[in-house]
Parts: sequence; structure tokens; C-alpha cells
Amino acid sequence: MSEFENRIDLKLLNEKVAKIKTEARKALVGQDKMLDLILVALLAEGHVLIEGVPGVAKTLTARLTARMIDAEFKRIQFTPDLMPADVLGTSIFNPKKAEFDYKKGPIFSNLVLIDEINRAPAKTQASLFEVMEEKQVTNDGTTYPLDPLFMVLATQNPIEQEGTYRLPEAQLDRFIFKIKVDYPKLEEEFQVLHLVNGNFGFKQLSFIHPVINRKEVIEIRENLRQILTKDSLVEYIAHLVGKTRSHPSLYLGASPRASIDLLRSSKAYAAMQGRDFVTPEDIQYLFKPVVDHRIILNPEAEMQGLTSTEVCQQIIEQVTVPK
Repeated sequence: MSEFENRIDLKLLNEKVAKIKTEARKALVGQDKMLDLILVALLAEGHVLIEGVPGVAKTLTARLTARMIDAEFKRIQFTPDLMPADVLGTSIFNPKKAEFDYKKGPIFSNLVLIDEINRAPAKTQASLFEVMEEKQVTNDGTTYPLDPLFMVLATQNPIEQEGTYRLPEAQLDRFIFKIKVDYPKLEEEFQVLHLVNGNFGFKQLSFIHPVINRKEVIEIRENLRQILTKDSLVEYIAHLVGKTRSHPSLYLGASPRASIDLLRSSKAYAAMQGRDFVTPEDIQYLFKPVVDHRIILNPEAEMQGLTSTEVCQQIIEQVTVPK
């Protein structure tokens, strides 16, 4: 075991994760799993979709994450009249130079919060495809790269339907995780009220301090490539995701991108647990948040009241775990 422990230096990562969790608890109550998944996504270079009814700290968590990372942060409020140029930027004619200058949009940042992402129409949704997958924007034939730290934290309300648009499958597939946020337990709500009651500047989060900077995040990401994942576990990931394409209750299975995201996130999660090797338990823990939003139930399964989360659990139980 000592050989594994000494093979990669995880000291910086473990110190920063511990400090981030301590700092987050100043404002966040009872959402430990959500915070863990957001940190995993940050380290695995993925984007996160946070789904929940209004008032369950979706936007607060995204802003809190940005406060703890010493990097550029921008927020985009999606609305039905929002156009692609409002997000990506546009070319503006410069009479002095007699040519067009590209004015970059708010998507050019390190951490971008897209609030109520399902309120924008299909044209605006489609404008995010290239930027989320390739971290670049193409305008008038010219490609503009984004910062390597670029990450989207998007929120959506699953209940309200008026004035909203369903996210295309191609866009859902670009989110490494979909995190479903439930109402807090009664004891947790007590703690929330005590926090707000004792701090009148709570909404501004001015009491939250940066813990990790852009350079440190990129350094940790480089180290994660050395996390050991045995061939048997790589095959296990392929079997799990492949099972979604043949499951009798599913109309649409997960893509190979889901397999890649499950591999990357498993490495990040293992490192956050202080290990430089992936275990089957890491993969099983992350399988549902990686796959749940990428699969579609068939009509028969929906009529039976089956959920995509239950199907994910069935698949975990059906696929043989490597020894």
C-alpha cells in the first residue's frame, strides 16, 4: 500500500479540498455530496448541471464555488429573448480601422454560472455546443480559445414549464454530472436560518475567502493523469455504460463521452479520497450522476413508474464487478 501512497504527491490536493469544505460550511448546509461532485467536475475538466426547485441553494452553491476559487467569474441569466451573440460575443465594425472587431461575450471567463439554462431557446442552447466541448468559440471563421480552467455551472428548475425549453440531448451529454438537489431536512433548515440570522451580508458571501487559485487547479489536473486505473476497471466502465444501450427499459443509452467522463471523474474522486488508484466503488458512486441525464426511458418503463436512477442502480447490480 505504501508504494501506491508515495507514487503521486496528493498533498496539495488533499489540503485544498479540506480547506474548501471548511470554507464552504460557512454558507452551505447539508449539501456535501453536491459540493463533492462540483469539485470532482472542476478537477476532471467537466461542466455541471444543477437541477432543483427554487430556493434550494443551486445558485448560491455556484457562486460559493466561484468565491473559493481565485479566478475570473461571470454570470449569465438565461431568458427567452437571449441571443447567441449575447453569450458568445459579436463582431462590431470599427470605422477607424475600417474592419470588424470581435467583442467577446461573457462566456469568456474561467467559471461561468448560467442561471436557469432551460429558459433560453434552442438557437441559444446550440451556441453552447462548441464552447462546452472544445473550449473555443468560432466567429466569422476565426477561432478564439478559452482559458484552460473554463467551466460551466448551470442551474435549472424541473417543475416550472412555462417559458422554458427542454435541453437538447446533445447539450445534456456535454455535462459531466447532473446533480439533483432536494429540499433540506428540518435540522438542516434550522442551521440555514441560524446562519442567515447571524449574518446580514449572507447573500453577498463577502465572508467567503479564496482557497485555491487557477495555477493550482491546473497543476492538480496534470497530476490526476497519473492516477492508476487498472485495465479491468477501464473495461468495467465500458461494460456499465454499454449496458445502457441494451437495457430493455431504455430508448436511448449513454454515449462514449459518458465512458470518458466516468473514467476522468473516477480518477479525480479517488484522488480526493487520498488515493492514487481507482476502485470499483469510485466508479459505482459516480455512475448515476454521470449517466442519469444521458439516458431516456422507453414509454413502457415510464408507464410502470420506473425512473432513470432506478435503471442505473439495476445496471450496477447486473454488471460483474472486477476483482
